[in-house]
Parts: sequence; C-alpha cells; structure tokens
Amino acid sequence: MRYAETHKEETRRRVVKTAAGAVRANGPDGVGVAKIMAQAGLTHGGFYAHFPNKEALVAAAIEEAFAQSRRRFGRITDGMAASRALETFVDSYVSMEHRTHPQQGCPASSLANYMPRQGAAVRAAFDGGVRGMIGQIAAWLPGENLAEREGLANSLLAEMSGAVALSRAVSDVALAERLLDECRTRIKARAGLAVAAQD
Repeated sequence: MRYAETHKEETRRRVVKTAAGAVRANGPDGVGVAKIMAQAGLTHGGFYAHFPNKEALVAAAIEEAFAQSRRRFGRITDGMAASRALETFVDSYVSMEHRTHPQQGCPASSLANYMPRQGAAVRAAFDGGVRGMIGQIAAWLPGENLAEREGLANSLLAEMSGAVALSRAVSDVALAERLLDECRTRIKARAGLAVAAQD
C-alpha cells in the first residue's frame, strides 16, 4: 500500500498532538511511548521512524503544547486592542476553567516543576515557549521602553502561571477560586488595566 508523500509528516503530527496533551496532564516522566502510539492509532514499533528517542518526543510535545496555547489565545484575542487583548488573556489564563483542564492548558503552569530534571532538548523547548509568552505579554503592555515592558511581562507570567499551579495543588476548591480571583485582580492592576469596578 502506497502512502501519500505527506503521510509521514501527518503521522508525526498526530503523535505529537497526542503527546502534547499527555505531557501536560501527566508530566514528561508520565509519558509512555507505547501508550502515546496506541492513542494515536499506531504501533509502538513505528515510533523510531519519527523520533530518535523519548526525549525528542517530549521536546516536540512541549513545543506543540505551547503552539496550541498560542493559537487558542490568539483566537480569543484576535482583532482586539492591546489592553483589551491582555485583559482577556489574563481572565482566560487565571481561571477555574484553566485550573480544571491542565491537559488543554498552558505548559508554563503545568510543567515548570518538572523541568529541572529534564534533558537539554526538553528544557530548550520549554524555554522557547516561555520566551514566546513573555514577548506576547510585553507586546500588549503600554509604554515605549521595551526593557521595562519585558521586565513586567516576566513578573506577570510568573504570577499567572504560579497562581494556576497553586490553585491546582490545593484540594479546597473555594480556596483555589479565591486564589485565582485575588491574583487575577492584582495582575490586571499591575498591568495597568482598569478592573476594580469589574472584579
């Protein structure tokens, strides 16, 4: 049976998309090659036609997870003015919805604790995703000084991802919701967004 020329790339993409959800839900160490291949409708033996090792798969999965988040946030902020886009981004990110669905969410909030134990390729993929997020947040922030915007973006992303991670760690749902509400209000205030009357 002859496959189309694009078959190998499409197959690889399917494996990477499957792994992107698994790595966010279970962490890099919880990703099993055989299980990922089975979920993608493939045999374990076909893995090495696409990846030299598991680390390469995890790195590709992290890149895809950040890309999925970027596309999702791009869809919900498309056509908005910068301040409105940033407000929408913060509202969506620092939310109970994001807390509840880590397998669909941002890798920065679900994978940070795993990264110190990972290999260079995985860490490089994570670093690239974080840098991209900082750049996007900085682009939405007001001001002419790029260094100041990037500095604030670093801080905002750290607080946003930390808030979501902590809300997942606590078992008390009311406490989780309170943490997210308080952080969301303060993050938006630090970003220069007028939110006091709304929150």
